Amino acid sequence: MEDMKWMELAISEAEKALEEGEVPVGAVVVRDGILLGAGHNVRESRRTPMGHAEIIAMDRAARTLGDWKLKGCTLYVTLEPCVMCTGACIQARLSRIVFGAYDPKAGCCGSVTDLTALHLDSEPDIFGGLLEERCQQLLDTFFDALRTEKDGTRIPDKTD
Repeated sequence: MEDMKWMELAISEAEKALEEGEVPVGAVVVRDGILLGAGHNVRESRRTPMGHAEIIAMDRAARTLGDWKLKGCTLYVTLEPCVMCTGACIQARLSRIVFGAYDPKAGCCGSVTDLTALHLDSEPDIFGGLLEERCQQLLDTFFDALRTEKDGTRIPDKTD
């Protein structure tokens, strides 16, 4: 399946973020079977709120196409997009958003809210849960490490 292939590439991007100490989210933008842009979270390293994987991948895709309109493109991302990223997807006129893990705290493609259903400039098709376990495992690995002190004792989080 073509979607699996591209989500695997998004997962590779998320693994790069993990190696760099960033929240492991990766994204790619594809049209007609051609990779147009890829990115992973760089918010901490670049000290910018705009350092989300989706924004970087869409920016690179727009540069590749020479156009901000990404009509006919699909965004593959390892985590359900937040309000900023979902809004950017709508503004960019993306045709599809395919994501891995659901985000019950900030997801705006159905978990917390569904910005794509507001009948704005465009309404991308949404498909969530692709390779969800692998995407979630990357996030769990990262956040478990954050909750662990240097001596190896785990700091409890809100769910403990």
